[in-house]
Amino acid sequence: MIYLLAVVGALTVAVLLWRAFGPQAAQVPSRRTTLAPDDDPDFLRKLDQKKPRPEDEPPA
Repeated sequence: MIYLLAVVGALTVAVLLWRAFGPQAAQVPSRRTTLAPDDDPDFLRKLDQKKPRPEDEPPA
């Protein structure tokens, strides 16, 4: 029984080490495809186009 627990423990440690330091751990994470609104140039351009301009306001 002790040997069985030792084997299970050794396998658990091996799997955890493989997941932590294995070949996939060295890969650089991919760049996010979604941007926050303040980082999205299209959103900022649309926001700037929606902003009222002084020349667009009727004279008072």
